[in-house]
Amino acid sequence: MATKTIISTPDAPAAIGTYSQAVRVDDTVYLSGQIGLDPDTMILTDGIEAQINRVFQNLRAVAVASGGSMDDVVKLNIYLTDLIHFAKVNEIMATYFSQPYPARAAVGVATLPRGALVEADGVLVLQD
Repeated sequence: MATKTIISTPDAPAAIGTYSQAVRVDDTVYLSGQIGLDPDTMILTDGIEAQINRVFQNLRAVAVASGGSMDDVVKLNIYLTDLIHFAKVNEIMATYFSQPYPARAAVGVATLPRGALVEADGVLVLQD
């Protein structure tokens, strides 16, 4: 039977809805979507570059709390309110990940929570 563990850390924004920051099932961790909220103030950072960085910092904090790291990410989903920022996501993502990069989807959306410009979620597979 699979073991399910809820992951929570003060180093990432608290959930603003009916979800957990992440759920670990055996060696797989499902990271909930992160927007560019500062975990200390719960205020959205200003501008696309700051939001992209904050999203990856928040994902990293939850990954670490789960016992992993960004190197364990196997799949990312990125949601942008304007796909013009796709190149900026690639540029900044390269500073948080090394090759081989995880699988990824990038999707244009009409709106995101709290007026965010970008959101990302992911899946980690932990290596023992």
